[in-house]
Amino acid sequence: MTTQTDCQATAPARVSIDPEEAAELAVGFKALADPNRITLLTLIAAEQKGEACVCDLTEPLGLGQPTVSHHLKVLVDAGFLSREKRGTWSYYSLVQGALPELFHAMTERTDQ
Repeated sequence: MTTQTDCQATAPARVSIDPEEAAELAVGFKALADPNRITLLTLIAAEQKGEACVCDLTEPLGLGQPTVSHHLKVLVDAGFLSREKRGTWSYYSLVQGALPELFHAMTERTDQ
C-alpha cells in the first residue's frame, strides 16, 4: 500500500500550463484527430510542387468538395496549412515547422 508521503516523494514536479496556451494546443491536436485531415496533410506533403488544389484532393479521399474544404479550413485555422486563392480555386501548402512546434510545445512540459 502506498502512503500519501510515498506518493509525494515519487511524484514528478508539476508543470502548469496557461489555460489560453492549453486551448491553443487543443486546437492543434483536435485538428489532427481526424483520419481525413491526417491524409490531407500527407497528400499535400507528397506533392512535388509543395501545394495542392482542392480539386486534386477530393478523389483520393473519396469525399465531396465541401467536406474536403471543411477539413482544409480546420487545418488552416489550426496553423498547419496555408491557403492561396487563385481565381475560383484554393491551393494549400504545409506551414513549415507547424507540426514539430506543436509537439515541441507539448513535450517541453513533459520532459522537465
